Amino acid sequence: MRIQFATLILAMASTTLTLPAQSLAPIHAKCVIGRGEDAGKISLHINEDSDCSADRHCGSNFSNESLNRFTGFTIADLDREGAELTAKLSAESGTLTCTGIVHANELVGDSLFTPDASFVDRMDKLGFRGFDSRKLESYTFVNVTSDYAHSLQEAHIRGVNTDNLIALRIFNVDPAYAQSFPSMGYEQPDADKLIGLKVQGVNTDEVKQIRALGFQPTLDELIQIRIFKITPEFVHRMQERGLKNLTIAKLVQIRIFKLDE
Repeated sequence: MRIQFATLILAMASTTLTLPAQSLAPIHAKCVIGRGEDAGKISLHINEDSDCSADRHCGSNFSNESLNRFTGFTIADLDREGAELTAKLSAESGTLTCTGIVHANELVGDSLFTPDASFVDRMDKLGFRGFDSRKLESYTFVNVTSDYAHSLQEAHIRGVNTDNLIALRIFNVDPAYAQSFPSMGYEQPDADKLIGLKVQGVNTDEVKQIRALGFQPTLDELIQIRIFKITPEFVHRMQERGLKNLTIAKLVQIRIFKLDE
């Protein structure tokens, strides 16, 4: 679900035209807020297509998001049929409100996103440019802040830009995660590589486990290890079958062609 959410956010951010900060315009849309899959979570649907009927999958869905960042309503309010509410999501990059009436356990109404031009100015001083209202709305959903962007710069992570800041934030790539790779003898990955590593859940414990078996995987191989489930147990099982001179590439091929079955 988290990856689906990330895909939607990234799509929203990458299909827009850039505007100067002084030209940032509010975004008006329709909104629906309901319960999420987990306790204390909500689902948020934003639709800017006025021709989209209720039974069509239009707009952008953000499922199972934390209620903590919203003000103006509670989960219990979604049981108050007919209640008039305004849910508010505030971030450094802007503010989103969803104002409407509760019906069938959902808050249905109109949304307004108001960009914060002062945030654009702060980011400009850090070297991040090319913002428009849509990108700032994405920043608001995932809570990209100027402090977060600056922390990545201070960690000397190469390739951090206005676009990939969104994915970096979605997957919780922080300086500590970035610096864990040099601590294991790797060259520090750039921003996009860090995203790939974090998406696949590469972590220091598993790297140490695979190294303890005699392998010295590259960063790309670390990603493959996670994708193809090259676990220590799998390696031991292949060794017990008498397979010699195993490499990460050979283990991946075994998985791909299901030679272990």
